[in-house]
Amino acid sequence: MKKLVVVTGASSGIGKEIAIKLSTAGHPVLLLSRRIDLMEKLELPNSLCKAVDVTDLQAMREAIKEAEESFGKVDCLINCAGIMLLGHPELQEYSEWDRMIDVNIKGILTGTNIVLKDMVERNEGTIINISSIAGRKTFDNHAVYCGTKFAVHAISENIRKEVSQSNVRVITIAPGVVETPLLSHTTDENIKDGYNQWKKSIESGLDPEQIANCVEFAYSMPQEVCIREIVIAKTKQQD
Repeated sequence: MKKLVVVTGASSGIGKEIAIKLSTAGHPVLLLSRRIDLMEKLELPNSLCKAVDVTDLQAMREAIKEAEESFGKVDCLINCAGIMLLGHPELQEYSEWDRMIDVNIKGILTGTNIVLKDMVERNEGTIINISSIAGRKTFDNHAVYCGTKFAVHAISENIRKEVSQSNVRVITIAPGVVETPLLSHTTDENIKDGYNQWKKSIESGLDPEQIANCVEFAYSMPQEVCIREIVIAKTKQQD
């Protein structure tokens, strides 16, 4: 059996495809999301599904401990859980900003806080953070969302540098638009309609499996090789 992989946001979209991809490659997988029924329906071998909010440090700690008792130490943590609430900055509710900061920033920190020290002590391990092209440039109606993804890039790169001498890899994957349920979180129907019209102009977004392929590629490199960042988008996506 290969080493344990933990995937957050594993009930749908990119996280679901990553879990399937790495399970198919022979890894035991801990699937984390609030919607346990969707994860259990995948029926992946050597897997454990736990209904966990990624912002809950103690719940994350308990789920990871249970998985490690069955499958050994975490070799790869993939932080994929995220939320996108687009809005005009002068109109958007503060609660939506607060929720994005919690899930998109704190959501990568809980798992990292739990597994990183042990990875450094073992001189092995990989953390892959699924960010966004919105972590490299800004877009209308994306102000706080972009801020959270810029934070993911900065945190990832800084931790990568600081743990590199311990042979631990930190990798950032930054997709453009992907066909996932992410847009459904947005409450402004006019913004959603405009976004969907823009997607049609580039002939839809990426397939989530294409992001999973990037994750598998970066993770499968020898431990001495760190693919620091992958930026991927539809060829017709200009921004």
